[in-house]
Amino acid sequence: MVKYQTTTIMKNLGLTKSQENFLNRYTKGTWTYNPATGLVDVKGGFDCSDLGLEDFKGVRFGKVSGSFNCYRNNLTSLEGAPQKVRGKFWCSENKLTSLEGGPQEVGGNFYCDNNNLTSLKGSPQKVRWSFQCCQNELTSLEGAPQEVGGDFMCYYNDQLTSLEGGPQVVGGDFDCQDPYIKLTSLAGAPQEVGGYFNCTKFILEKGEWNVKGWLKVLKHRRPEARKLILTLILHRAEALNKEIQKDPAGMIMKLKEVWNDDGFKETRSKLVWPKGYEEEVELVGDLYGVGF
Repeated sequence: MVKYQTTTIMKNLGLTKSQENFLNRYTKGTWTYNPATGLVDVKGGFDCSDLGLEDFKGVRFGKVSGSFNCYRNNLTSLEGAPQKVRGKFWCSENKLTSLEGGPQEVGGNFYCDNNNLTSLKGSPQKVRWSFQCCQNELTSLEGAPQEVGGDFMCYYNDQLTSLEGGPQVVGGDFDCQDPYIKLTSLAGAPQEVGGYFNCTKFILEKGEWNVKGWLKVLKHRRPEARKLILTLILHRAEALNKEIQKDPAGMIMKLKEVWNDDGFKETRSKLVWPKGYEEEVELVGDLYGVGF
């Protein structure tokens, strides 16, 4: 391999003069070309943003120890993008329809908002900090990272109908708000959310993404929010059962208001009550159903 300083001109590296100039101009540090693999590694960062690029001049990147910024161009593909980025990866404001070819390891934030993405396939499966895919044309979250250390932002995707395939662990906020959102179910929502959860129909603050917060929505929010949260609870019966084992009497009172809701019937059949509480549960449900 040949180490290549950004201030040095060398020939016969397997790269064209135009590619060398491209790397020299936009590398923030040094780059190394490996003729055996044809990949360029960057020690430092690379920033080719806002240049009107349609591709990476035929350059194929390997590892970047800093950040890689290619936002605000005319890219339709991430072919040639680095496979490992220690810092952030920023490809927002392009014409991307897919993330295929993009990095599979990202140590910082991953921003791909303001593109034409219909799918998140090709995303890294784990992002250390935040992942932002807002203002695209997503219809689902299939292919999204399964673990995001910071925020997961997918708002303003008007065609999004499901959270299936989305991250299961979000260390920060989960935001899928959209005034025109078409979500009909929360199946596939994260198992863990460290910050707030916002899906337009309702917002749960930090520390409320749990049974207590879900029941809060059922008790106090409008019908649209109640209907949506019921689709989540249906898939989280195990979490309800854990709370029932801790405090069966308290859970009876918390669930009585939704006991006879059509949307709760399937969930109700999955609940397991400690011995001696079955009759009390049915009695409370019957009384609440007739207005007591």
